[in-house]
Amino acid sequence: MTKIDLNVDLGEGCDYDEALLALVSSANVACGWHAGDAGTMQQVVRWALENDVAIGAHPSFPDRGNFGRTEMQLPLDEIRAGMLYQIGALAALVRAQGGWLTHVKPHGALYNQAARDPALAQTLVEAIRAFDTDLAVFGLAGGELVKAARAAGMTAVEEVFADRGYNPDGSLVKRGTPGALIEREEDALAQTLMMVREQRVRAIDGTFVPIQAQTVCLHGDGEHALEFARRIRSFLSHEGVEIAPVR
Repeated sequence: MTKIDLNVDLGEGCDYDEALLALVSSANVACGWHAGDAGTMQQVVRWALENDVAIGAHPSFPDRGNFGRTEMQLPLDEIRAGMLYQIGALAALVRAQGGWLTHVKPHGALYNQAARDPALAQTLVEAIRAFDTDLAVFGLAGGELVKAARAAGMTAVEEVFADRGYNPDGSLVKRGTPGALIEREEDALAQTLMMVREQRVRAIDGTFVPIQAQTVCLHGDGEHALEFARRIRSFLSHEGVEIAPVR
């Protein structure tokens, strides 16, 4: 049977965190720099443990005002320190409740820059590896973060997006530009199934791009986030796809 991990970004001030945790297999918890706080992190961790969901850190650039979506050119040593600070905070809250951290997935601009910038990707991987060599690294399928993690001997998990458009080179269409978001639910479901089963995706120019789908991201902050999560889980199960964490 085909298996896929469903992950969701949580602790970002939205209304459906607890309900979403009943539908996914992995959760990425905001660590306070783009959203969330200690109390929110603790509560999301509690819910995740109750639902037997794998818990990952979701660190960001220090950009709370723009939800971590501002591209930044910071000294690499500063970025490394920020990664350790955020991962360590969440790991402490997870450990205190009897769980363990399984992975790290950068957020927003940090995620997208690391997907194309080898030096930044290597810095993030070095920070994660310094904290815990057993942590998996979630990154854009085919991107530099995945490559850097594998080069460092770490577990890399290639992530795809149910409702985002793809460029012919496998990168995501930039938010705010035509084709960035897939509006029709049926189209998002069809794209997801193609990526999971056929390991390819149709780019905005109509060409097919090979893609390694190991985990599918579901956004937790949209107006219809919960409804879509229910639909995609039901759809994949109906198509014979098992939902399970990567590790």
